[in-house]
Amino acid sequence: MAATIRVLVADDHPVVRAGLVALLGTLEGVEVVGEAADGAGAVRETVLSRPEVVILDLRMPGVDGIEAARRIRRDAPGTAILVLTMFDDDDLVADVLSAGANGYLLKGAEPEEIERAVRTVATGATILAAPVAGAALAGAGLSGSGLSSARRGRRADPFPALTARERQVLDLIAAGRSNGDISDRLGIAGKTVGNHVSAIFLKLGVATRSEAIVLARDGGYGS
Repeated sequence: MAATIRVLVADDHPVVRAGLVALLGTLEGVEVVGEAADGAGAVRETVLSRPEVVILDLRMPGVDGIEAARRIRRDAPGTAILVLTMFDDDDLVADVLSAGANGYLLKGAEPEEIERAVRTVATGATILAAPVAGAALAGAGLSGSGLSSARRGRRADPFPALTARERQVLDLIAAGRSNGDISDRLGIAGKTVGNHVSAIFLKLGVATRSEAIVLARDGGYGS
């Protein structure tokens, strides 16, 4: 039997929070283990309950969602962070990814999208809402047809410090693949993938998978 995905919901609007809790309660293999009404509470409850996923609003009183994400990433690094917000501003997306979030959805998302996002980030992969992904890639000069052409015309060696295998792994990371997926696709052990990921982070000077994705996509990876 698959392990239960334990989720914490943080949103300062009681109706929104209750709706999310109710939705998650209908999903097989998902359990809500806590709630919070502000950023500080989100950090505190995450550290106490150690959920696999925390769903985090951005605009909350006191400690906002971005700062909460930074603290959660520092204090509970094993917890995936899924931002659910009404804001699709490019700069916010970049700030959230830099803070260590694994996913970014808009509050207009369908229940099926929320379920898919929760299950995706729980595996360690990254997911972005389509409008958000478009904005993020546009900011890197890779939107629309420009994305395809940038990938086809990728400069010869955007990350010269990486080995050929590390570039393969980075390409799959940029495509949102989990370590398990990368292991299967490349036919290498999960531990070996983890070692490659650590080496990539060190060479790129990043601390989180989300930062690596942004940098890699800017370099044309992720096709």
